[in-house]
Amino acid sequence: MNVGARSRNATVADRDAGAGAAGAAPTPVPTLAIVALSFAAFGAAASARVTDPMLPVLARDFGVGLAAAANAVTVFTGAYGVLQLAYGPIADRVGKYRVIAWACAASALTALACALAPTFPLLIAARFLAGGTAGAVIPLAMAWIGDSVPYEDRQPVLARFLMGQMFGFSAGSLMGGLGAEHLGFPVPFLILAAWLAVASALLFAMLRGGRVTDAVTAHKVSTREFFAGIAYVWRQRWARVVLVSVFLEGMFMFGAFAFIATHLHRHYGISLTFAGSIVMFYGVGGLVFAVLSRTLVQRLGEVGLAVVGGLLICVTLVAIATITAWPLATLATVVLGMGFYMLHNTLQTNATQMAPERRGTAVTQFAASLFIGQSVGVALAGLLAEAIDTNAVLLAGGAGVLAVAAGFAWLRNTRKTAIAVG
Repeated sequence: MNVGARSRNATVADRDAGAGAAGAAPTPVPTLAIVALSFAAFGAAASARVTDPMLPVLARDFGVGLAAAANAVTVFTGAYGVLQLAYGPIADRVGKYRVIAWACAASALTALACALAPTFPLLIAARFLAGGTAGAVIPLAMAWIGDSVPYEDRQPVLARFLMGQMFGFSAGSLMGGLGAEHLGFPVPFLILAAWLAVASALLFAMLRGGRVTDAVTAHKVSTREFFAGIAYVWRQRWARVVLVSVFLEGMFMFGAFAFIATHLHRHYGISLTFAGSIVMFYGVGGLVFAVLSRTLVQRLGEVGLAVVGGLLICVTLVAIATITAWPLATLATVVLGMGFYMLHNTLQTNATQMAPERRGTAVTQFAASLFIGQSVGVALAGLLAEAIDTNAVLLAGGAGVLAVAAGFAWLRNTRKTAIAVG
């Protein structure tokens, strides 16, 4: 098949994918179904970020180095990423919404295990389990939205859904700071356990009430089918571009992000609670993007969103690394959040369309790439922070994200040109 034919097929898929995995006509999406998913996303995102401000205190209290303490982040993101490979095929078979509901219930138990961990090795083990259970929530919610919403309307809907994730990131940082200095590290995990239990109950209520349509595919869940689904996604050229891009985005962005609170504490001379509060404003920037998403998508397009987002991330990380005035750092985190969601939401929207026939598998591979990238990035950043300092981590992260954004934008523009010519 020539490039023009492939491009025309991709265009048809982009236009028709909103009909869902079975090819049926799109139906209205219940608002409450999206709200329940966003509520669950809050808990999963907060779980991912809650240990970031705790790193200096965990290192001190458990008698380990900062790089070792960073394992509380690394093992969570590693498990979150690797287990995506299993969640996708299972969700395609039994239903994405159903798997999310069960994952929230399991996440409540693993958050409770983190709260009750008496030693650092047991905390690390519990964080590994927590990452594995939380990993199903946001990617499968995105895949479910991909089944339910036409492509041309999907990016703003995803942006609104991700408000839960945005606030979760912020709340996780704040809870982690409070837990590190005032409440004790178990308290944030207890709060997360309660939140995730409620989220699970809401999702199951939506399923029992028949308020959601949970698209499934006919393939069997088997080892052979598991690897066949993964291989199918990776055979798609554009899927490879998106997956590599999000891996590098996760490595550079979140390798730096995990050390922002520690950097503010070290270089700005402020408490970890205050540092966590500043990082919380990252979610405000995400909220600004969610509110303006439809306008920004129309005016900038995917290529413009990626470029501007990467530039904003780079500038703000450099500013945080080189400026020691906390009001400016607060403003920088707001802009950082907006820049990240401009770039990442563009990648997410492309991820929902990488392989519509295996959307659950494709989107969970996207999440796997993101979080494995984060795990690698945090591990490398911990070593860099110990060897040099946290400002080197932020500068390297900013430069890396800008390069990734520019590369993705160029490839996306090339693809659009090929479709137009075809």
